[in-house]
Amino acid sequence: MTLNSMQKNGLLLAAFAVVATSLVIGVQVLTEDKIAMQQQQQVLRTLNQLIPPTMHDNDLYQSCRLLENPALGSSKQQPLYRAWVNEEPTALAAEVIAPDGYSGAIRLLVAIKPGGEVLGVRTLRHQETPGLGDKIEVEKSDWIKSFAEKQVRGADDDRWAVQRDGGMFDQFTGATITPRAVVSAVKRATLELQQQADVLFNADLPHCQEVQE
Repeated sequence: MTLNSMQKNGLLLAAFAVVATSLVIGVQVLTEDKIAMQQQQQVLRTLNQLIPPTMHDNDLYQSCRLLENPALGSSKQQPLYRAWVNEEPTALAAEVIAPDGYSGAIRLLVAIKPGGEVLGVRTLRHQETPGLGDKIEVEKSDWIKSFAEKQVRGADDDRWAVQRDGGMFDQFTGATITPRAVVSAVKRATLELQQQADVLFNADLPHCQEVQE
């Protein structure tokens, strides 16, 4: 192969790389808004499952504010949703991260009454093993529903653990790490939301949409 041929082939490969990269970036840009909208719709559907219409007369998604609190499992601001009926606080819901799942972080939605009783928990996103750790999805198992109507009595409430660790929550056969991570994250977030409920309902926090825009 001559030097000129090598140079031509090199230029062709470079051109193909540029075109391929441009296509990938273009597809990402075109689908970014659609993905964001789908995620927003998922959160809204889940919010309405955990906080039924009888418990709020405000727009739950428009109530979204950003809260920076390590108890939510991240150093970054996380969405917080507040519900009222006739201006009386009825529920708080926060997106919470369990950072120690078997296959990485697990994003959850945790909703409680102002007094601390858990209204419910749902899994928003995860990468846990299909057939094992994915039982945290409500479509795969009722396990995630077991948090409803429970309350955290304090940081030392040892009931909030999987049964293998002496707690009240079932573990999955062959996949204890996943439920252990979820229980820990829900306990931590629930306790913080309960203790800070009065402050959070009245706090002037940044609006989710304002920050995203």
